[in-house]
Formats: sequence, structure tokens, C-alpha cells
Amino acid sequence: ITNIKNRKFIALDISGKNYLSWVLVVKLHLSTKKLRHTIDEDNAASNEERVTALIFLRHHIDDGLKYEYLTVENPLELRQNLNDMFEHLKTVVMLKTLNDWSQLRFQDFKTVSKYNSTFKIVS
Repeated sequence: ITNIKNRKFIALDISGKNYLSWVLVVKLHLSTKKLRHTIDEDNAASNEERVTALIFLRHHIDDGLKYEYLTVENPLELRQNLNDMFEHLKTVVMLKTLNDWSQLRFQDFKTVSKYNSTFKIVS
């Protein structure tokens, strides 16, 4: 429980269901810590910056993922590995959203709030 309290945001789930939002939040947090460049290609980050970013990333992923990527010592490599593992979710989410959009029928709902709560479509 204390580990959860120390996290800045929800850790990446081993299933990847929160991967898309997790990536955005990670980029924002690393930007505020002036460490965003550590996960970009061709960066000139110092060893200290890389270690700090890696500790931050490891702290915000599921324990199962930590063990899977235990030998990864570069935040860029960890980001790329996670991206390779979960990038397909963009396609899945997009297909589901397009399907929901094509079946959208406003008249099937009694109120606008019920309509909005059923279809959480985001532009």
C-alpha cells in the first residue's frame, strides 16, 4: 500500500489496458522533471538522467512487467519494449471507437446524460 501512495499516477497494468493514457502521463511527468529527452531517440542524456528516468518508469509499471524487463538498463529501451508490446492497442481502441460511432443512435436514450455515459467517445 505504501508503494501505491508514493506513485504519481496509476502504474501500467500488465494487460496494457491503461497503456495509452499511461504513455501520455509518463511523457508529461518526465517533461516536468526535465527528463523527457531520456526516452527520445538519439538523446544525449547523462547516465544520472537515464538512471533517474529508469527508476521513475519502473516505479510506475506493474510488478510483472518489472520482472520481465529486469535486465533493461536504459529508459529508451524500456519505452521501446513496452511500445512494441502494447502499441497494437491504438488499433484496437480505434476500431472499437469507429464501431461505436457507426452504431450511435441518440434516439435510443431518454436523456442526454445517459447517452453520454454509455458512449464515452472522445474526439
